[in-house]
Amino acid sequence: MASAKPDTRAAEAADAAPPSSNEVLAQLDRILSSQEFSLPERGRKFLQYIVDETLAGGADRIKGYSIALNVFGRAVSFDAQSDPVVRIEAGRLRRALERYYLVAGQCDPIRIDIPKGGYVPVFTRVAVLPAVEIEPHDAQAQQPIPALADAGARHSGWRPRLMFGLAVIVLVPWMYLAASFLWPSAANNAASPSAPEKPKLLVLPFRDTSETAEGKVYAAGFADEIINQLSAFKELTVLGHETSRSLGTELDIGRIRDEMGVGYVIQGSVRISGAQSRVTARAIETKTQAVLWSHTFGDDFATRDLINVQDEIARQVARAVAQPYGIVFQADLPSTQRRVPDDLEAYLCTLRFYGYRAELSVAQHATVRACLERATARWPHFATAWAMLSHVYLDEDRFGFNTQPETGVTRSLDAARKAVSLEPDNIRALQSLMLALFFDRRAKEALSVGERAILLNPNDAELRGEFGSRVAMAGDWKRGSELIEVALALNPGNSDYYRAVLALSAYMQKDFDRAAREIRQANLRNLPLFYVVAAIIYAESGLVSEAAQARDEFIRLRPTFFEHVDVELAKRNYRPEDQAVLIEGSRKAGFPVPARFLKPRD
Repeated sequence: MASAKPDTRAAEAADAAPPSSNEVLAQLDRILSSQEFSLPERGRKFLQYIVDETLAGGADRIKGYSIALNVFGRAVSFDAQSDPVVRIEAGRLRRALERYYLVAGQCDPIRIDIPKGGYVPVFTRVAVLPAVEIEPHDAQAQQPIPALADAGARHSGWRPRLMFGLAVIVLVPWMYLAASFLWPSAANNAASPSAPEKPKLLVLPFRDTSETAEGKVYAAGFADEIINQLSAFKELTVLGHETSRSLGTELDIGRIRDEMGVGYVIQGSVRISGAQSRVTARAIETKTQAVLWSHTFGDDFATRDLINVQDEIARQVARAVAQPYGIVFQADLPSTQRRVPDDLEAYLCTLRFYGYRAELSVAQHATVRACLERATARWPHFATAWAMLSHVYLDEDRFGFNTQPETGVTRSLDAARKAVSLEPDNIRALQSLMLALFFDRRAKEALSVGERAILLNPNDAELRGEFGSRVAMAGDWKRGSELIEVALALNPGNSDYYRAVLALSAYMQKDFDRAAREIRQANLRNLPLFYVVAAIIYAESGLVSEAAQARDEFIRLRPTFFEHVDVELAKRNYRPEDQAVLIEGSRKAGFPVPARFLKPRD
């Protein structure tokens, strides 16, 4: 018989005690130094940060926002809904830890886990099997069990579970195959009808077309990194690294579909020339072999680290292909749900929107709003329609067009966020979010979104003009004017609105001659606030009759505006000092400004 040593209770008590800080740090070092802990530097920094914060007593400070700022260098305007970096990297970190403990850390004395639903790590001591004494007459028992012989007294209990798990992995498929031959109907019924099969995707190794040592290294790592990135998307089945490497770069795509059930393939090439890289990636649907998406990336190794470049491009590929409304899911959607509808009404609706934007009339506003509401109801994945609807809702508040009981800003913000969630890189979606945030009095966040959109497409004239208008009204009149001027040079469309902003910018910079020239070029007769700007500029320039005409027309359109002029200016994010200038200019133009808003004059 085997009997436990007398100190078993003491050993059990030691096992039950929570690990000390030194033990946790030692375990962290073991993990980070292991070749089996396969994560890029930012993932390691993520783990280091949350462990250090927890040991320092700051577990309550470990939030997605703090991680985004301290680990990933995001700005203070970070928005988790539009930038899921923390959730994605947390998923990768959890999987890397699971793999480490299954492969290299089976016998480690401490476990570090990150439970789902949060980012605070949990530290647990792994139970140690008690040592046993073997009775001399038990000859068979004296032979060590091969599977446990190398574990010693520090055995964690993971190896038996691992062996059992491996046995299940090996045996269950054979059991299933046997069942499918013996009892076909039973095997066919095993799959739950409520759980449809996920799209299956294969990443082929990238080809090196430069035939350089750097190119081979770069290309070899690409498929692996894209697989790592795609693994964060649980709506996909992504075949693993070993499968990818075994197939090579050239393969019959039809055969992949027939033999492996793969619906989508990502393939590409890498070319290195000096310090320059060129990476081409594309997604192919295996049934028709149609190219669903293709993109070429370029970068400079002289200024950026190769691994970071590779990781960034892999992330962009994964986002384009696998995000909830990405290429794969658009291909799988029925025609009634596709992101860009093949529908005449939806197309005409977007044309009406641009017609409305050029004219800015209250009558067109109602028509376009109803049209876009129908389009988003019928095509809920049409991000651009949501972005346009966000603009139209916002105009209820900022221009006073066809107002409804619920504030336009609230509905505008909801629609803009919907658009960005559907297509995070859609310029119209980002533009609508920038505007909605700006008029929700969150200028700093709005400008941050605008800067991001400009980086994505610096040649988008409409975006640049709208961004310049927000920059100007937030107080940087000079830079705002420069941005608008570039926008007008790129495309003179929608020039009336931007000319009016240029006129106001010139007025605020005391360039009254230019202000008068610009306001004369703007034709915004359907926009009430145009008359306020015109009256102020004309009055300052000594154009008395023009100022009176503009003033009288505005009072006819908005008779109560100046009763709450402070609120009207504040919601447009004018700085207090700029509000004072505009209120004084309104007084000079003869508007009925209440005395409480006027500063005492010398």
